Amino acid sequence: MNLPFARPLKGIIVPVVTPLLESGDLDVEGFERVMARLLEGGVHGLFLLGSTGEGPSLPPAMREQVIRIGCAQAAGRVPVLVGISDTCLAESLRLARLAGERGASGVVLAPPYYFAASQAELYHYARRVASEVPLPVFLYNAPSFTKVWFEPETVRCLAEEPNIAGLKDSGGDRIYLHQVRFLLGDRKDFSLLVGPEELLADLLLWGGHGGVSGGAHLWPQLYTGLYQAAVEKDMERVKHLHSLLMYVNTQIYRISPTPCSVFKAIKCGLSLIGVCGDAMAPPLEPFTPEERAVLKERMQEMDRRLMEEAAWLAAAPAGSPS
Repeated sequence: MNLPFARPLKGIIVPVVTPLLESGDLDVEGFERVMARLLEGGVHGLFLLGSTGEGPSLPPAMREQVIRIGCAQAAGRVPVLVGISDTCLAESLRLARLAGERGASGVVLAPPYYFAASQAELYHYARRVASEVPLPVFLYNAPSFTKVWFEPETVRCLAEEPNIAGLKDSGGDRIYLHQVRFLLGDRKDFSLLVGPEELLADLLLWGGHGGVSGGAHLWPQLYTGLYQAAVEKDMERVKHLHSLLMYVNTQIYRISPTPCSVFKAIKCGLSLIGVCGDAMAPPLEPFTPEERAVLKERMQEMDRRLMEEAAWLAAAPAGSPS
């Protein structure tokens, strides 16, 4: 069933990995374990077929499989967003309709990645998609992958469309985020979500709504805890949790020098804890044995730091100033 969500959509939305077998087929059991882990971890939403899910590299039949299984397992417990970004408008519309039929709550649209469209072209493209799909549409900026992005004024204009519900920005530009937030100051129902996890606390504290955070696969309570601390303006806890999140960003995600190290690290981390394998969709390749060994050590260190954080929280006096 479709789970309507209160606008703006808020919280930690996880861009779900797509576990693969060595044959290249979907690892259905691994995918189900990933979904179960996230749902049990208390995240606020799921995002299928995003960058972390290697959506652009998956064949059409597997995308359909991911939508069908993912929506069925979520079973209306949290909103499910589905990535429909493609170089072909007809394929994006097909995926959106399928997502609606299978019970998704919304779809996510990045600019088509090959021809560099103008802002006017992107505006007309997104308006057309929003007018033809059965679900709310979230705009998605991923400039490192698509070359172009929805500029602030374009976002403002598109936000006037009733079926466009928010923006997920992965550009990592604070100035851009401030511009969008300013231009949409009177739109309390338009969701502003951030991809780069090091900006999550900043965005939440000055009025954003949440993050699309892949690291929540490994430590879901870290991300939901940071979200809750920011909402409650518990600044001492925000500082502690943000520091832990920065360890993830600098020590977990950057083990490999390759541009997609973050996606490899998340999948490899899941394999180290027995959730799914680390096979990647071509042309990407998993971590080398040496990189895997480094990740194992750093995950153990992260677990140690989380235990220290839990002890600090338990010892903190109730009602202490924050």
